[in-house]
Amino acid sequence: MIKLDLVHNVTEKTGVPRVKAEAAVDTIFDRMKRAMAAGDRIELRGFGVFSVRPRKTGIGRNPRTGAEVAIQPGRAVRFKPGKELHLVD
Repeated sequence: MIKLDLVHNVTEKTGVPRVKAEAAVDTIFDRMKRAMAAGDRIELRGFGVFSVRPRKTGIGRNPRTGAEVAIQPGRAVRFKPGKELHLVD
């Protein structure tokens, strides 16, 4: 699913014009990005939790050349699915 599919689904379910549905989806994503950039945790009940965690410094390898590459410390977004989202095979 891509963002356009989300916009289409919002339009179908609510009957709002496509332009307004696209603005709503963009606003939600923008707010989520801002919250995660600030280090906040986002919990969507029944879906899951997005959190920002520190990433350690380390050594990685370039897959093409095999050369060692230093991995800088930073932050990474993690997602933990909620119980309702776990898929059963």
